[in-house]
Amino acid sequence: MSGRFEGQVALVTGASRGIGEATAIALAAEGAHVVLTGRDTKALERVEERIYETGGSATIAPIDLVEPDGIARLATAIQDRWGRLDVLVINAAILPELTSVADIDQRAFNKALTTNVLATQALIANFDPLLKKSQDARVIGMTTTVAQAPRAYWGAYGATKAAFEVLLDCYAQETAKVSKIRVAIVNPGATRTAMRARAYPGEAPASVKPPEVVADRLVSLLGEDFASGHRETVNQPQ
Repeated sequence: MSGRFEGQVALVTGASRGIGEATAIALAAEGAHVVLTGRDTKALERVEERIYETGGSATIAPIDLVEPDGIARLATAIQDRWGRLDVLVINAAILPELTSVADIDQRAFNKALTTNVLATQALIANFDPLLKKSQDARVIGMTTTVAQAPRAYWGAYGATKAAFEVLLDCYAQETAKVSKIRVAIVNPGATRTAMRARAYPGEAPASVKPPEVVADRLVSLLGEDFASGHRETVNQPQ
């Protein structure tokens, strides 16, 4: 399969469903070999099968981002097989229960911090050397409106994603003049995902856009010459 990303290697976290799945399929359709990560092996196999059925190529890498050495092992495997990484889409995230700050469950909050923040730093730390070996490395981090516009009862999730944004912003500044790595932060906006359904159980799914709309924009952005530190919200004028 030929396309805009022919011969490139892309890693998508949270690729077993929703925006991650749609993005992985869209990247593969444009020629990238996509490494699919997530905790659900069967779901990843389903995505991999869809990619192969349409002529694309992919590799599943079932890992839990909270595992101490999972990300490091994955980086070593990608280094040994391809020697570089061209695209990193940081999509996996955990939404803790929506509750007041005073009532946040510490155990759930710690898990969200580990997945949304600590794992992001671990991904950057372990894949930075591989991204620097690419001739056109791009990193996209998926964020949320409540990271910059705090909302009652969204404190736990918003705090983790605000920290997530700071890490990516700093990484963009640190690499801008010393590498070919470009970093973008994208807010998908209201999208038909399982996470959205948990947060808004009474919402009609058809009233918000499907993940494929976001995936199409991400793939388009990855093919553009955007400046590192770029930010955008899908479906809003840039």
